Amino acid sequence: KHESVWRDCFDYSLPHLGSGFHGTPLGAGELQAQRAKLLNGIAGEAMTTSADGFMGGMTPANALWFGLDAGRESDEERAWLDESARTIWENIHQSNFDAEAYDAVLSLLGAGWFALYCDEDNGGGYYFENWPLAQCFISSSRAGGKIDTIYRDFTMSALAAVNAYGFDNVSATAQAMVKSGRGDEQLQLLWAIEPRAEYLPGSSFANKLPWSSCQIELSTSTVLRESGYHEFPVVVPRWRRIPGSHYGIGPMSDALPDTKTANEVEKWELAAAETVIAPPLVIEDDGVLNARTIKLGPRKLIVANSVDSIKPLITGAKVEFGQLMVERLELKVRKALMADLFDKVLNDPQMTATQVNAILGMIRQRMGPRFGRMQAEWLQTLIERAYGLALRAGVLGDPPRSLMQRNYSIKYLSPLARAQKLDELGALEQHEQSLLAEAQVNPSVLDTFDMDEAARWRARTLGLPAGVALDKKQTAKLRQQKAEAQAAAQQQAIEQNAQARGSEVMAENLAVA
Repeated sequence: KHESVWRDCFDYSLPHLGSGFHGTPLGAGELQAQRAKLLNGIAGEAMTTSADGFMGGMTPANALWFGLDAGRESDEERAWLDESARTIWENIHQSNFDAEAYDAVLSLLGAGWFALYCDEDNGGGYYFENWPLAQCFISSSRAGGKIDTIYRDFTMSALAAVNAYGFDNVSATAQAMVKSGRGDEQLQLLWAIEPRAEYLPGSSFANKLPWSSCQIELSTSTVLRESGYHEFPVVVPRWRRIPGSHYGIGPMSDALPDTKTANEVEKWELAAAETVIAPPLVIEDDGVLNARTIKLGPRKLIVANSVDSIKPLITGAKVEFGQLMVERLELKVRKALMADLFDKVLNDPQMTATQVNAILGMIRQRMGPRFGRMQAEWLQTLIERAYGLALRAGVLGDPPRSLMQRNYSIKYLSPLARAQKLDELGALEQHEQSLLAEAQVNPSVLDTFDMDEAARWRARTLGLPAGVALDKKQTAKLRQQKAEAQAAAQQQAIEQNAQARGSEVMAENLAVA
């Protein structure tokens, strides 16, 4: 019942993302023809600009955007957690994540949700796949909870099904298609992933894992494959949840009225432009010039009694007024899709880091609670899945024994997440300045503040690379080395002074003798 809204959102922005909502999936030619019907493409342009900004602001490929935190970690535990986070981040961006996630973000802006499948690649590393929304049906086992159930209704050729599931596992109908050379005929499949009521955590048996997976050939009810997952393998965030539903709507639904109006005004503007370029003519029926049979065109001779017998009809159409209306509507569309803010970050290379952070803070404020939903339903689900795959594959190595039975949390270090910390960083800097000023009068006030821990917290909050800020043991070792070097230098200076003084005394005694 929500598909008509999503279809309109995509039809007026990026029609290829809505393929399937019109019934059968449209081909490239049909999608291009649908795209050509748009008289104003501002919505699609604004969505791509915002998608660029979101990818750079939430999951940048050139900077670590998350960390792992177990609370009150030792230096050994902190080192393992930091190294694990960096390993996971590197493997995520060495996979096809950036390409698939970009399409997923476009779907998020258009329809308000996406379905990004995450699994282990056969050749090692991660594998991501953005599932078309028209194929997916989602739900949650808990009221108001994250999505943990998905059914995917899709097609696959008989030959591809045999290659994916094995010849003996497909139905007799599919086997006959392949044998008779009709392997390109399509089969209707259903893939259901849902939580199990009873499961065994950490089990090596697929039928005991927390999430069940079942793939079925619908026409014959043939079960092609049954398996399971340790974590929910599909990331399904929602921009803004539709009341009474598990589905969502996106910012494009807010921009849709203005987008439709802009297209309509463009139609009027083109009609007015045609009138200006080729205006209607007033022809006088004077007995010589017959308006009913005259043919106008270039290089034609027209016989008339007077040059005033034919003249253009001035309608008074003001094309520039339509242009002003379109510009105003385009600004509203870009604001609804937040492209106006991302434009400043993406198109102005001269901006300072402080200016970028200020704009990212404005974006976070405009997103409001939806930013928290993105962290909980998108980034957290993604990282938990990626962490589980990497840990079971042995990529992270053995964690310290002290971490084995402890829960961990995710801390976000992306530019948008750091923008949330700007107020805390400002308060810290203000407090440090006031302490230093007060210390000029009362030096003991510095004893109330841990400068070392403040420096480490600032480094973590700003997302500086691991190893830049030394831990407590490294700091103590460095200070001890400096103290020992200083003491050795002082001792050497004392010995040199004593030796020099002894030489002076000896010279004085010789002089007296």
